[in-house]
Amino acid sequence: MHRVTVEEKRWLDEPRFLHALNFCMLLPGPEAQQLATYVGWLLHGIRGGLAAGILFILPGAVVMAALAAVYVLYGRLPAVEAAFLGVKAAVLALVVEALLRIGARALRDGFAWVLACGAFAALFLFDVPFPAVIAAAALLGGATTFLRKGTEAGEEAPPARSRAAPRTGRLALVLLAAWLLPTAILLLWLGGGHVFSGIAVFFSKMAVLTFGGAYAVLSWVAQEAVAARGWLAPGEMLDALGLAETTPGPLILVVEFVGFLAAWREAGGLDPLVAGLLGAALTLWVTFAPCFLFIFAGAPHVERLRGRPGLQAALAGVTAAVVGVIANLSVWFALNVLFADGARAVTGPVSVYLPDPASLDFKALALAVLAAAALFVLRLGAFRTLAAAALAGLALFAAGL
Repeated sequence: MHRVTVEEKRWLDEPRFLHALNFCMLLPGPEAQQLATYVGWLLHGIRGGLAAGILFILPGAVVMAALAAVYVLYGRLPAVEAAFLGVKAAVLALVVEALLRIGARALRDGFAWVLACGAFAALFLFDVPFPAVIAAAALLGGATTFLRKGTEAGEEAPPARSRAAPRTGRLALVLLAAWLLPTAILLLWLGGGHVFSGIAVFFSKMAVLTFGGAYAVLSWVAQEAVAARGWLAPGEMLDALGLAETTPGPLILVVEFVGFLAAWREAGGLDPLVAGLLGAALTLWVTFAPCFLFIFAGAPHVERLRGRPGLQAALAGVTAAVVGVIANLSVWFALNVLFADGARAVTGPVSVYLPDPASLDFKALALAVLAAAALFVLRLGAFRTLAAAALAGLALFAAGL
């Protein structure tokens, strides 16, 4: 996006692009889609923002819906399962790669390491809810501004005055109603225990409480959708991420797969495929409608956020905690990819899942090592690593292993 908008098209200069990126990083939800919406708004107002934001996710959403349908119809064929074993192994390597990449950027001092380790321990050992971990990191990060004798932030910019503010304000109200009304209707009509109500409420909360990108979001989705609600099995969560890595558009589209499988599995009186598509559409709506709301409500006043050391410190705290969140996700994926069985050991407030060493899957281990070599040594990239691992899984199946 930077290459096209700044270097090739010259729609924005470097400082304005970076400021837009920083604003989107302060918001919950998928920052890439929010940045696309904000750039469209800067260029062509409301119509540009809507066009850029919608078209940024639409191709990938269509592809993901098709892949989810194929998955539920044909995913249990032995050859397909073998290919997905390779995909799961590659996903493990990709999550570790994301952990190392984000950790190198975020862990610049001892305090950041403390936040990262604390977030990992809270999730892995004490099963603390994801929103509580992120909120605590933001508060601790923001509190550091009061403990320092100075700040590296520049002078605070004057508040922006935009003629578009009234129009975007009205649009924000419309988007707020369009986002919350369907959720309220589903709760009143179907009750809180129905799968569609659960999808609407959970992914609405996710849209306003998640920071740090798709890998951080996956930790909460795995905690809630897999462990708490039983919408997916751990292996299916890994398959979802593998499929999302192969589609155009943002990685956050993995949540569409989750919504599809949840509704397909609890279709009620509907055709399962129809229920799955409705669940996927509902997931997309409650995930991305708040993104447009945040951009159109905040864009005319974005200059107010410049130079606020408290906000920047809170964001740094969240970014450090996200490293611990992704580390927890890496361990969770490894346990579910490499071991077939295990049990949870509980001692007081500590609750740890311990794998059964005898259930180690040597095929999965070999495929994970192969994927790591492709990613870290050969530097094939995510798509080619996934393809190579899937083909290796098929080769093992063809060899009768």
